[in-house]
Amino acid sequence: MRKLKPVKVGNCILNGEKIYIQSMLNTRSDDIEGSVAQAVSLEKAGCDIIRAAIPDTEALKLIPAIKEKINIPLVADIHFDYKLAIESVAAGIDKIRINPGNIGEKSRVKAVVDACKSKNIPIRIGVNSGSLEKEILAKYGAPTPEALVESALGHVGILNEFDFDDIVISLKSSDVNNLIVADLKTRGIVSNDSNATPLFATKTDVSTENLTSKLNGTF
Repeated sequence: MRKLKPVKVGNCILNGEKIYIQSMLNTRSDDIEGSVAQAVSLEKAGCDIIRAAIPDTEALKLIPAIKEKINIPLVADIHFDYKLAIESVAAGIDKIRINPGNIGEKSRVKAVVDACKSKNIPIRIGVNSGSLEKEILAKYGAPTPEALVESALGHVGILNEFDFDDIVISLKSSDVNNLIVADLKTRGIVSNDSNATPLFATKTDVSTENLTSKLNGTF
């Protein structure tokens, strides 16, 4: 097994030796009570990591409310507002999910990196077929494995500029073949001491049986 840089997310160590089950809350971010209840239910069902969208400052209230009731890591899903990422770190989040390219000027990315460094919080870079940059999509003509990898490593490069490598790379595709090839290509490009690279399958048209058979035939 290829050696990966261990990334600590709360009480979970992502190092390629264990598969962690992660789920995302689908409650409204302003429904504190409902979000807490769903998080508790997910933990009871065996979830190892929970992710919650933090779209505005009001949603920051979710972080302490949920963490008070669960014993597993909580991840903040941030899209464009870098200040929400910084405030999520201050609120006690265990991991930040951003795409550095969507945050804006590099001084904002550095501010997020500095906040995460101060609390030893990792950053997850999430790339999927629907979030590819226009120039990358134009270059490859479709969300190919190469396009997913180029986008992900481009975001990694931005974080590396600020001497940050506590990174989790998330590649997602509804096409199982693209997902596997992109994952393998990423593992072949990053160095032995580089970032952990989880493999994610999303969208309802990916069957468990189909994914399992393809993975068993690949690894």
